[in-house]
Amino acid sequence: MHKLISLILFLFTAITVAGCAQTPQPESRGQMGNLLLAEPVPVSPRSQMAILRYNQILDSSDLSDEERAELTYQRGMLYDSVGLGGLAQFDYSQALQLKPDMAQAYNSIGIHFIQQDEYIQAYEAFDSTLDINPDYDFAFLNRGIALYYGDRSDLAVKDLKTFYLKEPSDPFRALWLYFAMAKVNEQDAQDYLKSIRSDLTAGHWAIGLIDLYTGSVQEEQLLSSLIEGVSNQRELTERLCEAYFYLGKYHSEKQNQGVAANYFKLALSTNVHDYVEHRYARKELKRLRDPATEVQ
Repeated sequence: MHKLISLILFLFTAITVAGCAQTPQPESRGQMGNLLLAEPVPVSPRSQMAILRYNQILDSSDLSDEERAELTYQRGMLYDSVGLGGLAQFDYSQALQLKPDMAQAYNSIGIHFIQQDEYIQAYEAFDSTLDINPDYDFAFLNRGIALYYGDRSDLAVKDLKTFYLKEPSDPFRALWLYFAMAKVNEQDAQDYLKSIRSDLTAGHWAIGLIDLYTGSVQEEQLLSSLIEGVSNQRELTERLCEAYFYLGKYHSEKQNQGVAANYFKLALSTNVHDYVEHRYARKELKRLRDPATEVQ
């Protein structure tokens, strides 16, 4: 088991090292008016080699069920990171067959159920995660998102508030709680955002998103600030993935469907597959095109 853990750490360290590029210069900004354009994240050769290595190890018969489950789950995460969602979901289900008490595999497969509008299966997956590990924080986020998209916003508020209170300085946690609250009562949601602003991490770029939602800044001001503090191209692309998604949500709330759709498409164009914002940008596009399909 020790050599298994060492292998996993080695492979993920190699992947983390990949992808750093030079700092973007102001004169090289791609813009449409005031809009920064992202350079899509390329598929990492290191990730591909790591997947190949996992395949080789899993072909070996000299593995316990627990070791095979862990390696299969880790390969699934790699598939997710390069946009191969179907293969990732298959690996998560295989891992659960080998190790039915793997909380993280239930959590990961539940995210895929949300993306496929399979809300009942998503709820069950996150319930299983929390039954196995009640302290698995991100299961509260993911179950809250499932409840939000499944039109059970009153229950979503409870889960997303639990997740937010575990780190109340995080603007993204605050925004997801806001989305659920706004479906229940828009004014209460606005009051909440204004009340928690001073608790957020000072200097965090996403505070600008909070200010946009509360009307304290204009969209042009937010767009102009997105490059501040960015040290490399990968960091810029990841930031833009987040910003595009929340700008899409902002315009969706304002009933600006065309603008919202463009922002969600821009979020997808970044190829940051393992970000929450990338995962649900396509779902938001689907809701814009056919609101009747929001709840299955």
